[in-house]
Amino acid sequence: MIGKIRIDLNALAIYARVAELLSFSAAARRLDMPISTVSRKVAELEDSLGVQLIERSTRKLRLTDIGLEVLYEAQRSVEVAEAIDAIVSNRLAEVRGRVSISTPPSIADSLLAPLLSAFQSTYPLVSVQVMATQRFVDHIAEGVDIALRVGELKDSALVATPLLRYRRQLVASPEYLARHDPIECPQDLPDHRVLAFGTSVAGHRWSFVRGDEIETVEVKPVLAMNDYAGLACALADGAGIGDLPPIVRPDLMSSGKLTEVMPDWRLNSETLSLVRLGNRHVPRALRAFIEFATTRARQMFPDLPVSERRSE
Repeated sequence: MIGKIRIDLNALAIYARVAELLSFSAAARRLDMPISTVSRKVAELEDSLGVQLIERSTRKLRLTDIGLEVLYEAQRSVEVAEAIDAIVSNRLAEVRGRVSISTPPSIADSLLAPLLSAFQSTYPLVSVQVMATQRFVDHIAEGVDIALRVGELKDSALVATPLLRYRRQLVASPEYLARHDPIECPQDLPDHRVLAFGTSVAGHRWSFVRGDEIETVEVKPVLAMNDYAGLACALADGAGIGDLPPIVRPDLMSSGKLTEVMPDWRLNSETLSLVRLGNRHVPRALRAFIEFATTRARQMFPDLPVSERRSE
């Protein structure tokens, strides 16, 4: 019984190009590979088939009769390989699937919504499910692929991809500042109506940096809210003075409805990250979102104020 011949499809494709051009050197140039490699591959193909495909002379090449027959099949093989490659390439280009995201409500409108709009314009076959919540989610129990989180990770099972780094700004409306005494240093803050992020109006400690100086002051807010977007609206209405991340309602700063107070004294920096489980396979749709988000978010906020001091 005659065993099956094992054919190197790459060698077959190289042979087809040599046979079409009747030149090893021309084929090597067309294939962008050394002529020695082209010659070796054709010789290996002949050895594996046990026949001579090309008659070589010092002047020219000539295909043998069987070489002509093999050329026809080789050309068909190349066409099939190219068609398969096109199918696979097009299929891989069509990123599809579902991504489940958890985000703080404060940045759902100013950051995540426009980010997702741009993402789905690029990847229209990816559906996205968003859960807006301040609490830390259980990625497995709640089916969350990735969460937007501020600060350092405490769960070793999670991995974080930094998205944006910024410092919170102390802000107030021009109307509020016109009605109250000027604020020149952190120690002036206890005399003002303070609005703070949180769930309690108990004392809040804010630390400020100016060069090598560090000032820590305790303030008692007249309003505490665990949603920066709502806090931003209250600040813009002139209710008081408070800290605000620049990625929350940036339009209020750019329109002049809010202005930075004590710009020389800076609050610490924060890092917003994309957080996911580290022990799981990353589906193509999720990987596409992570790559897209890390680039697009920085383009959306190119001028973020960042302090020189890292968050503790």
